[in-house]
Amino acid sequence: MLQIRPEDIERKSFEIITSQMDKGRLEFYTEDELLVVKRTIHTTADFDYQNNVIFQNNALDNLKDCIRSGAMIFTDTNMALSGINKRILTSKFGIEPLCLIAEERTIALAKKNSTTRASAAIDLAYQIHEEKLLSDGQKLPIIFAVGNAPTALIRIHELLDKYKPDFIIAAPVGFVNVIEAKNLIKQSNIPSIICDGNKGGSNVCAAIINAALLQLA
Repeated sequence: MLQIRPEDIERKSFEIITSQMDKGRLEFYTEDELLVVKRTIHTTADFDYQNNVIFQNNALDNLKDCIRSGAMIFTDTNMALSGINKRILTSKFGIEPLCLIAEERTIALAKKNSTTRASAAIDLAYQIHEEKLLSDGQKLPIIFAVGNAPTALIRIHELLDKYKPDFIIAAPVGFVNVIEAKNLIKQSNIPSIICDGNKGGSNVCAAIINAALLQLA
């Protein structure tokens, strides 16, 4: 019988994913981590994600805590931004995620410093974060969701002596500098969810955030 209703399609999809995952991987992750892994597989139809999603430094609990605290979230692409579930993120937690890649200030900064726009967007994100203070003078947590540009991760690493993000999704896709950039995040020990190897993408970034949001809804 054909599945028609959206909720039935999703439920059946996750049943199929569970049935086709390796038993050892089903037992490897915590229950909540497994929900994230399954959603990356659901988004990509790629079962390699059961082996390459790394949860670093109590990652999922840290991500949820950041969201509960009203974190500032910066994505490296508008595609990732558009894929995030605003119904939960904005309506429930009051968070408006941002993508600075096409901002005039980003373009000008990239030209001035001869860098990529993704790298310049990290600098601008930190500037905006520094300007945003709560009424008690405290700063909000900051999350970077990177699904396309390894140079964004490289810039985050370069600035660690000055700025340290509260959470990173390290999931750029591709072949140049991708594995090396992800390795920098692994070495940082910053709470992170990392898609190891060459795979990832903006859709995967959004899926990871959405998987956490659905656990908080």
